[in-house]
Amino acid sequence: MGRYRLPPCKQRWHTCAAFLPQGGLLVCGDRRGSLLLFPCSSSPGTDSENTGAADRGSPVGEDSESESEPSSLSHNGGLPLEEPLSVLFGLHGKAGVTSVTCHKDCIYSTGRDGCYRQLRLQGQRLEVLWKHRPCKGLQWIEELRFTPGGDLLVLGFHADNFVVWSTRTGENLHCIPCGGGHRSWSYCSSPSAETFAYIKSGDVMLYSSEAEPCEQQVLLESLHGREIACVRRLGAVQAPGHRPVNVFVTGSEDTTACVLTLSERSRAAVPLARLSDHISSVRALALASPAQPDAAGLSALLFSAGGRAQIECYRLLCAADLASESTVACQVVHVASHRLDEHWDRMKNRHKLVKMDPETRYMALAVVPGTATEQLPAPCKFLAAACSDGSVRLFVLLEAPQKLVLVAESFHHQRCVLKVEAFLHAGAGGERRHLLCSAATDGSVAFWDITASIRDAADPRAAPLLPPRGSLGTPLLTVMAHSCGVNSLHIRELPEGCFLVASGSDDGSIHVCLLEVALSADKAAPEPRLHVLERVSRPCAHAAHVTGIRVLRPDLVLSASVDQRLTLWRLDWGGLEALSTTFFHVPDLAELDCWEAAEAGGERRWYCVLCGQGLELLRCAALGTPLQDDAQ
Repeated sequence: MGRYRLPPCKQRWHTCAAFLPQGGLLVCGDRRGSLLLFPCSSSPGTDSENTGAADRGSPVGEDSESESEPSSLSHNGGLPLEEPLSVLFGLHGKAGVTSVTCHKDCIYSTGRDGCYRQLRLQGQRLEVLWKHRPCKGLQWIEELRFTPGGDLLVLGFHADNFVVWSTRTGENLHCIPCGGGHRSWSYCSSPSAETFAYIKSGDVMLYSSEAEPCEQQVLLESLHGREIACVRRLGAVQAPGHRPVNVFVTGSEDTTACVLTLSERSRAAVPLARLSDHISSVRALALASPAQPDAAGLSALLFSAGGRAQIECYRLLCAADLASESTVACQVVHVASHRLDEHWDRMKNRHKLVKMDPETRYMALAVVPGTATEQLPAPCKFLAAACSDGSVRLFVLLEAPQKLVLVAESFHHQRCVLKVEAFLHAGAGGERRHLLCSAATDGSVAFWDITASIRDAADPRAAPLLPPRGSLGTPLLTVMAHSCGVNSLHIRELPEGCFLVASGSDDGSIHVCLLEVALSADKAAPEPRLHVLERVSRPCAHAAHVTGIRVLRPDLVLSASVDQRLTLWRLDWGGLEALSTTFFHVPDLAELDCWEAAEAGGERRWYCVLCGQGLELLRCAALGTPLQDDAQ
C-alpha cells in the first residue's frame, strides 16, 4: 500500500507508528528520537523517479550518514518511495521514541528521555505544544494509557522496576520488580483485575492482582508537592448554564507550574494543566496582558521563571468544556525558553573547566506594557526580570521564531533584586516613555527609563539579528523606602502623569509615595524627570514580612504579611489608617494577586488570592467592612 523512506541517520529504523484520525497521514517514531509524518496514499508516478529523488535527499541531523539506501528498496513496482512531509529531528534525544498515540485532537509521543510530548497537526506539519516530565527518576517511558475516568497513566521503567504512574494523583499506582527495560512486556488493566507479563532469562513471568477497595481516604488533593511561591489570576471562564469560574496559575518550589480553577461555590481547586519544563523552583509568574474573555474563552501569554536562571513562556488557551469536572479546558502551547548558561551546556569538555557564573535565581518578572511594534520581525513582548545576582535584566520575546533574547542588563543594585514593576507614561504630546521600578534587599527602590533599550531592540537595522546585550544605564531616581529587603511592590497610575508606588518590607513596614513624571522641554529628545511629591510610611504595619501589597484605589491600600493578617488601609498623606483586618489560613505567605469584579446587583467588589503553604481566595465586600473568606 505504501513505501516510506526514513531520514538518514546512524540508527535508521522506526520504533512505533500510528494512523492519524485526520485521515491520509501516518506518524512514526524512529530510533534516533525523531518524529516523522508520512502521507498514507501514494500519488501516481514512476518508481524510479521517486526513488532517485529520495536518494538525493539531504541528511538530517549532525550524526547523519552520507550513504544512500541500496536500490533493493524499490522492489514493489508502481509504488513511489515517499519522503516525510514533516520531521522533528531528535525530539526525544538519541535514546529513541518508544510510542506514538492519538487522543482527541492531539498526538502524544513518549521516549527514553523521561518525557512525553503533546503535539498537534498544523496543515501537513507536526507542531510541539508542550512536554511533560512525569516524575523524577522515570527516565524510560514506554507508553501512555488514557483511562475512561479522565486519568492519564504513564507506563515505564524506573531502575529495575516497571512503574505505572498516575498524572492525576501524582503517585505510583504499581511498582513491579522485573529487572528493568530491554525486554518484551505487556500490561492490561480492567475494573476487576490488573496483569503484567514480561520475559526474563527466557521465562515468561506473570503478575496479576485483583481490584481491591482503596483504604486511603484523600480529604483534600494537593496542588503541589511543596509550598506555592507565586500566583496570578488568568481570568474567568463561563460555561453555558454555569457561573463564571476563576482560572489561576501557580508556581511552586516543586519545580512545576499549575493552571487550575478555584470555585467560589464548591470551594474546590481543580488542576487543568501542569507545566514541568523547569529544572528548579518556579518563583515568579507574569502575564503579558490581562486575558479578556470572549466567545472562545481566554487566551494569554504566560512567563514563568525561577532557579537556575531559567525562563519559560507559554500560550494558554482556556475555554468552556461541559464534559470536564471544572467546566473549563486548558490547552498549553510552549512558545520559548531561555537560560543564561545555555552556552555552557553546549560546550564540550565543560567538566574540565571552571564555571565562572554563579547560579542565578529570578525573583520577580514584569511585562513592559505598550511595546507593540511593527519594526521587529515578529510580534514581540518585552520582559523585565529581578535577579539574585544583583542585576536587572530586559528580555524581548519573538513569538513567531520562538526566541527569548536578552537585550540589556544593569548591576546597579550590587545586591539581590527582589521585585520589579514596569509602567508606561504617556505625555500630553503623545510621547511614550517606558519606565521600570526595581527594589533590592537594602530597602532601596530605583526607577529606570528603558525607552532607549526598547528602541534599540526595535531598530530595523538591528532587528534581523537583535543587538548584543547592552546596559540599562543608571536609574533616574533612587528612594530609600525601607531599612531592609523590599518583598512586595505595586504601582498604580493616576491622572496627570502621577503614579502611586507602594512597597512592603521584611521589617513589617509599608511605604507609599506619589511619583510625578514630567518630560523635559527638549522637543527633539524629551527626557523624563521624576519627582517624589508626597510620601508616607507606616513602620510597624505588620508583625512580620510584608509579602503582598496592592493599591486598590487612590485612597485604598491592601497589604498581607507572613503574620497571616490581611489589612485594608485608607491612604492619606498624613498617615495610613487601618480600616479592617482579617486573618487568613495560609502559612508562610509568599504572594497575593487582586482584581475587581462586578456582582449580580452591579456592586463592585475586590477579590484577592493568597499563596504560600496553600491557596486561599478572599473577597472584600465593601469599603470598611471585614473581608470575607470565600474559598481555601
